[in-house]
Amino acid sequence: MNRRLALLVLPLLLTVAGCTADKAGDEPAPRPAAAERPSPFRDCATLGTAPAASGSDTSTPGSGTAAPGTAAPGTSGSGTSGSGTAAPAAGARALPELTLSCFTGGAPVALRSVAGPAVINVWASWCPPCRKELPAFQRLSERAAGQLQVVGVNSRDSRSGAQSIGEDFGVRFPVLVDQGEALQRELQRNAIPLTLFVDADGRIRHIDATGALDDAQLAKLVSQHLGLTVPA
Repeated sequence: MNRRLALLVLPLLLTVAGCTADKAGDEPAPRPAAAERPSPFRDCATLGTAPAASGSDTSTPGSGTAAPGTAAPGTSGSGTSGSGTAAPAAGARALPELTLSCFTGGAPVALRSVAGPAVINVWASWCPPCRKELPAFQRLSERAAGQLQVVGVNSRDSRSGAQSIGEDFGVRFPVLVDQGEALQRELQRNAIPLTLFVDADGRIRHIDATGALDDAQLAKLVSQHLGLTVPA
């Protein structure tokens, strides 16, 4: 009789133990909504201020010395784009006349007001190669501080998705928002990631659309198109 009673009670004890284990292993509470969390990205207030060292770097294309492989016939010794005496390098073009909102809020930003040299990365949280390369852009922004600025353009994305990627990958550089893909249309590009290399005069020296870039590739492209050496 006692043995029969034990057999009846044992499954009940196991059931109780299982519920306790499940209770103890409950998943942590979900994050607060994106709107309730502080933005991981920097604000856009300084985008119109040129990097501190760019004005003294004579190898920067905007200073009047063309970057390797992008010689600018007819460029005068003054190198001042506003004087009308400096011809743009072959294939170079000004940034499009677009105004985009900043992820952190505040006044909208005219893309042409972004002071170069700059590397502008167009990305979205739903784009696997974008997610893969974002940490390299964050490292570039740290290593090249004072030489150039790194700016993100978040394209056709949800705010929560973009914010989560910024938080998870430690992305801190300023991010503009382009929900309508206006920049891609202006550049006649229909795929991301896209990376624009912009000189000190606001001219696009190169657009990269080869896929996810790593640290070495970014350093090479910055040197080739902007004439800057990024510390390892």
